[in-house]
Amino acid sequence: AKSQDVLLCIQTGKTLDEEKRLRFSGEEFYLKSPAEMMRLFAEIPEAIRNTLAINEKCNLTIPLKRMYLPDFPVPEGETANGFLEKLCREGIARLYGEKIPTSMHERFKYELSIIERMGYAPYFLIVADFIRYARERGIAVGPGRGSAAGSIVAYLLNITNIDPIRYNLLFERFLNPARVSMPDIDIDFDDK
Repeated sequence: AKSQDVLLCIQTGKTLDEEKRLRFSGEEFYLKSPAEMMRLFAEIPEAIRNTLAINEKCNLTIPLKRMYLPDFPVPEGETANGFLEKLCREGIARLYGEKIPTSMHERFKYELSIIERMGYAPYFLIVADFIRYARERGIAVGPGRGSAAGSIVAYLLNITNIDPIRYNLLFERFLNPARVSMPDIDIDFDDK
């Protein structure tokens, strides 16, 4: 019990001496065996039978070497890739106006092609959406840090506030076709 209390203090950033802290009472923080459960529910045998019936109805296989992203609801008639491009073009107009530097336009097309080819359009749309939500409600959001600051698409979507063209930041540090893991967008929010 003492070791469980120590682990809980470590997880919650508290000390054992603090009176007002989260505590768990009891000694049974483990999965009980079928025999233990049958003893505990001896007076309610249907509880055990129902548990087994639910178990028998469940048939789930999750392939572990596949990435799962939630769908982002796009307007009717749009695809995630098309909607991402549309939002980026709106970002270009907002940030650059009529005078779009050629280097920026080439970089935008390059990044967008990689993002679309790797299937990450929904990821960018989701991140842009929750950052927009926070900003609209006055929740402080950082300007962007880490390798995501090297993405013009992240900049155009207002995920980051750092122009990667101006500062010569590399997109490939953030997302590279040879990379097998998801790109990591570091985001800081006001914790209150």
